[in-house]
Amino acid sequence: MAAIIVLALHLAIIAFNLAGCVLIPMGAWRGWRWVRGFGWRLAHLLSLAVVAVQAMLGRACFLTIWQDELSGTTHVQPLIEQWMNGLIYWPLPLWVFAAAYVAVFVYVIALWLWVRPRIQPRAGKGKPTR
Repeated sequence: MAAIIVLALHLAIIAFNLAGCVLIPMGAWRGWRWVRGFGWRLAHLLSLAVVAVQAMLGRACFLTIWQDELSGTTHVQPLIEQWMNGLIYWPLPLWVFAAAYVAVFVYVIALWLWVRPRIQPRAGKGKPTR
């Protein structure tokens, strides 16, 4: 059960990362203010930085390692787990993933520069918020 929870968390993080890559430029184009929120943009950037660094070091994602340790080698996968594994794990060489993760991270850095996040001043400091 713990391995399935880790797998679901892994899938949620992947969805967060992919959604950010699509919604940030779309939101800039559509004028959505929330896509410039500093906190979630920083979380998006750091999440993809972790992925890119792990890939450049030739390491599997720590969530993948954790899931493998929790599931064990004799574990029979339930149908939903097989489906989620099929979405996340593709039978490609590690260098393909490393190149893709680094390319996506460079794209996110470009988004950071193109669609700049806004830092809101703390209440009582700086300009009053309206």
